[in-house]
Amino acid sequence: MTTTVRAADAAHFLSLVPHLLGFAPSRSLVVVPFAGSRSLGAMRVDLPAGALGDLDSAAATIVGMVCRIPDADALTAIAYVPESAADGLPGVPVLAAVSRAADVCGVRVVDLLTVATDGWGSHLDSSCPAGGRPLAEIERAAARHGDPGPGPAVDRDHASGAELPRRSAAERRVVGGALRSLETALAVVCGIPRVGGGRRHERDAGAEGGVDPAALEAACELDDPPRLFERVLAGDPAEFDPLVVALLVWCLSRPSLRDVALVQWATDADRGEDALEAQRRWERGEEYPERLGRIMWGDGDRPDPDRLLAALAVVREVAALAPRRLRPGPLALCAWLAWALGRSTHAASYAERALEIDPDHGLAEILLSFAQIGHLPDWAFHQRGHVR
Repeated sequence: MTTTVRAADAAHFLSLVPHLLGFAPSRSLVVVPFAGSRSLGAMRVDLPAGALGDLDSAAATIVGMVCRIPDADALTAIAYVPESAADGLPGVPVLAAVSRAADVCGVRVVDLLTVATDGWGSHLDSSCPAGGRPLAEIERAAARHGDPGPGPAVDRDHASGAELPRRSAAERRVVGGALRSLETALAVVCGIPRVGGGRRHERDAGAEGGVDPAALEAACELDDPPRLFERVLAGDPAEFDPLVVALLVWCLSRPSLRDVALVQWATDADRGEDALEAQRRWERGEEYPERLGRIMWGDGDRPDPDRLLAALAVVREVAALAPRRLRPGPLALCAWLAWALGRSTHAASYAERALEIDPDHGLAEILLSFAQIGHLPDWAFHQRGHVR
C-alpha cells in the first residue's frame, strides 16, 4: 500500500516523521530522502558521536544509502538529541557532516533539523530563535492538519515491539508436552531423532512404546511443510493448537526447513515448494539455486510487508512458547523477518537473544552482524510511504 501525506511546514513535517518510521525516534539521526518534492520513506540510525572523522564516516554511510534509492536526489536530516536547546540548537556537528557528505554525492539538502528535549528548529532557518521553537508547535501542526491517514500504530521508540508475547509457564509446559509427543511419534514411526537427542526421548520413544494419535496425525503434516507454513499465516497465532506450535518449533529448529519457511514467507507457497525441492537437491550434492539464495540475502524482489508481518507474528508466538533449547531457531527467523522489514534494531535484539542460548547459531550471527554494520536488504531502498 502506498501512503501519501502532505507536509505544510517544518513543524507539520516533523509530526509526520514518526508515521513514516512506525515509532517515535529518540537519540537518533533520521534521514528522509526525496525525489523532487516527494519523500521516499525514512531511515534511522543511532545518533552518531565521536570525533569529526567518525561523524564524517557515519554521514557518508547514511548518505550512501540515500544514493542507492532510485530517483532520490535530495534529503532532509533530523537529529533527535537528548540535550536542551536553551543555549542553541544541538546536533550541529552531525548535521554538518551529513551536509558535507550530501554535497560530495551531489544530493540536495532540503532541511537540517534538530528536535531537542525542550525545543526544535531548522539550522537553515535564519529566523529560528536561538533557543529553538516550542515542541508544542509540532503537536499543534499535527492537530491543525489532521491525521496522516491509515497506517501502522506508532511505537514509543525504535526498540519497542521486539518483546516476545507474554506466555505463562503453564502454556509453555503444554507446548513442551505436545512437542515430546510429536518427537515420540516421529522417532517411533519414522526413526527421526529428537533435536539434541537425550535419554528422556529414548525413554519416551522406547520404554513406553505408546504414540499419541493426535501427535501422529500432526506429524503427517510434515509430508508437506509448505502447506503448513502457508496455513499458519491465515490464523491467529495466539489461538494455535499446541501441536501446531510444536510442529513449527520442530521445523524452525532445523535450518533446512527454517530456510524453506523464510523463502516462502518472503514470497509465496509456490516458491516454498521450490525451496523445499532445492533443499532436497542440495542435500544430494547439487548447487542451491542462486534465485532462491538471493531472497535469503535480501537481493530479491521486495516482499509483501503484510505477509512478512503475519509471518513475524507467527514466529514470535512460536519463540515465546518454545522450550529454551529450541528457541534460537525461531528467534533467528524473527531476526530475519525484522531485518527484511527494515527493523534492524529489532533484528539485533532477536539475534542477541538467540546467541545467548546458542553462541554458535549461524543465522543469528549473520543477522547480528548485518544490524551492527547497518547492512539492509536491497528492497529496503524501495519504500512506498511518501510525504509531500
